[in-house]
Parts: sequence; structure tokens; C-alpha cells
Amino acid sequence: MTDPTVVHDPSHRAALWELEAAFDRGALVTVYGACTVEYDGRASSSLGEGRRLLVVKPDGTALVHTDEGHEPVNWQPPGSRHRAAVRDGRLRVRTERDSPDERLDVWFSTVDHLVAYPVSGRRSVAVDGTEADLRERVLAEPSLVAPGFTVAATERETDAGAVDVFGHDGDGRPTVVELKRRRVGPDAVGQLRRYVVAVERELAASATDEPTVRGVLVAPSVTDRAAELLARAGFEHVAVDPPGGGTRDAGGDGDDGADERRSE
Repeated sequence: MTDPTVVHDPSHRAALWELEAAFDRGALVTVYGACTVEYDGRASSSLGEGRRLLVVKPDGTALVHTDEGHEPVNWQPPGSRHRAAVRDGRLRVRTERDSPDERLDVWFSTVDHLVAYPVSGRRSVAVDGTEADLRERVLAEPSLVAPGFTVAATERETDAGAVDVFGHDGDGRPTVVELKRRRVGPDAVGQLRRYVVAVERELAASATDEPTVRGVLVAPSVTDRAAELLARAGFEHVAVDPPGGGTRDAGGDGDDGADERRSE
């Protein structure tokens, strides 16, 4: 098995690079340092700055531990998505899901220790292709998304988060592209919807006509429920595997039926 990646006292930018790489390869990550914690969803909560341990699992679980007790003080269930960014001089690790709409933000002012552990025995078949590989494939062949599609930006910031790929189709219609490297369910459709609405709202502020933004989910496959929701929203699914193959969950339909429980 590959040795874990261990980083002591990294800069925020160095920690960001390690987290992005760890999320791509499906590692189990622990981050220890001084942080604040914010949760928004079925309720809202905030924790002031303190030294805490964040555990981020490849199945989407996130756990925030203090030096007391065995239960986490905040957590997100399997099926959530992890994303890291550097904002306002701090490292933000965000774990979110769309059904229900929940977001957990852990803001690190300092990172003392970061470890990314390789894992084995998972229910999913490991593959070489990553979301970054999928993005590179789309950038190299934009017509995979739609005829005449041109890329204007990647990781385009909106008030709902960063859009994987943004551009315009052959008719000049603004197009939001969400990339997933494996079979996905309704959560991915909800995420795409949030990005489309955010871009429509942004463009409406400077347009004379009501903007119509095209939504495209690029993934190897989707569940039946996801396909139904895509059709209902007027979005599209384009079946594309990342270079090296795709990931098929051995246990079922990916993020369908994610655990709804949460510790408040």
C-alpha cells in the first residue's frame, strides 16, 4: 500500500494542494489546527476558534472532533461532497449536500498537521480517472458537452459555489457544466440546479432579457431518479468517462438514499 502523505505546518496554499490531490484520489484525510466551524442547513450553528481535528472520508463523511468525548461536535453524512479553497487568508474545507440542503464549513487560521491516508477495502472499484482528468478531457474536446460549445472559464465562482466548467453552446447560450467522475444520483442534479440558478441571477442583473442558462451534467452514468429530475429541470446528461475509465459503485446508486441523520 502507498505510504500516507504527511505535512507539518503547511501554508494554506500548500494545504489546499494536498487536499485537492487527496480528494481526487479518494484518500482519508485528517487536518488538525486552529479553526472555526459553521453549519447551515436544517439549523444553523457556529463554533468559535479552537484547536480541533477534522476527519474527511472518501464516502463524503466529515467529522469535527474536539478534545472531549467520542462524538463529533459537527458532522456531515456519507454522500456529501468535499471542496477546499483559500479565502480571506484562511483555509476553508467545505462539505455539502443538496438533499437536504446542508453545508459544513471548517475555516482554518493555522494548520498544524495534515495527513492523507490511502484506503483499501472500499465498496467502489478504484480507477485511474479523476474529476480533474474528466475536466481535461472536456477542455480538450468541448464538443463532448454540446455541438459548438466553447469554454469561457473553469472553477467559475458563483454565490452557490464554483462551477466546474462555464461556457457557451453553439447558439451562444450560457452553459453551466457540472463534472462527476462516477455514477451519480439526485444530489448531483440539485448541485447543478443551484449553479444554474446562481448564474441566471447574476446574468439577469446586467441583461435586458431574462437569461436562460443551459445545465449539463457530465458523468459516466446517472440513476433513474437523477435522469427524471434532469428531464424535469430541462437539464441534460452527457455520458463521458474520465480517461482511464469510470467508477461504478458496487453497492448501488451512489448518493441515493444518503443517511438523513445529523448531530446538532
